[in-house]
Amino acid sequence: MKIIKLLGAAACVLSLSIAARADAVSDFYANRTINVLVGFGPGGAYDLYARTLARHFGNHVPGHPNVVVKNVPGAAGLALVNTLYNTSPKDGTEFGTFNRTIPLDPLLGGSQAQFDALKLEWLGSPSNEVSACVAWHTAKAKNIEDLRTTELLMAGTGSAADATIYPTLFREVLGLKFKVINGYVGGADAVLAMEKGEIEGFCPWGWTGIESTHPEWLRDGKINVLMQLGLNKHPKHPEVPLVLDLAKTEADRQALELMLSPSLFARPFAAPPGVPAERLAALRKAFEDTVKDPAFVADAEKQKLEVEYVSPDKIRSILIKLYAFPPAVVARVKAAVK
Repeated sequence: MKIIKLLGAAACVLSLSIAARADAVSDFYANRTINVLVGFGPGGAYDLYARTLARHFGNHVPGHPNVVVKNVPGAAGLALVNTLYNTSPKDGTEFGTFNRTIPLDPLLGGSQAQFDALKLEWLGSPSNEVSACVAWHTAKAKNIEDLRTTELLMAGTGSAADATIYPTLFREVLGLKFKVINGYVGGADAVLAMEKGEIEGFCPWGWTGIESTHPEWLRDGKINVLMQLGLNKHPKHPEVPLVLDLAKTEADRQALELMLSPSLFARPFAAPPGVPAERLAALRKAFEDTVKDPAFVADAEKQKLEVEYVSPDKIRSILIKLYAFPPAVVARVKAAVK
């Protein structure tokens, strides 16, 4: 009987302890503001996902804080990640989203990377994504065969951005004649430049981004979709070539796979290391609950944003795998995109 009473008392203490921690999280966030930082200018798909998430996120955080989106453009989010990792408050009031390939920058020897991707506190992603390389309809290169002989001017959004890295990688590994023109602050800026005729193409541009911002360009033939980027084709577009299928050797395929794997966590969100465990747990739960919230899903669908929750554990496991790739593969990709 004493043992039963002792067990009951222990359970009661544990329950009270959990409730106290929950109350502490709620008390902390009440009347506070969470800043969601976006490593691009306004108007692109990363920004759209962040703003859609922010409209619903506070409803799922204990204490229901205000949630504000702030654009911090610079090198496709590299500047943001460096700040997030080193100087942002580590109290759970700030997290951000940035280019999906930024977590590979330390692996590939990016001289400006000042963070450890495996020590960031990942919250998750609201989607995985297959992207596309597109050319404006007036460009001479209209398909893959044309790209083997005809140069295509592509908009780059920073040395660490996939809009710079992917075309460069495809040029070096597959021999496709992409030429990157850097200086654009984000996808929306690059797409506008393509429409104006400053450049001829953009890559990668997520199917989500195309269909949410310029579906008429697909419908009216204003853009030619050259190929799609991912580990698998988008189910709605089986007719468009997959870049992995263009690899002629296993070494080529491995080099492409290293850079394409981040499509599995297309819009990653992370907090800085050092966030108190109970607040980090609350943020992660709020992120998952938000992405699965019917109100969020309906909001996203209105904007033609695809939703598929990717857990923080999944993001971390993908990065662990990529950081364990054979050194020869890493060295080849590093040399190609330098």
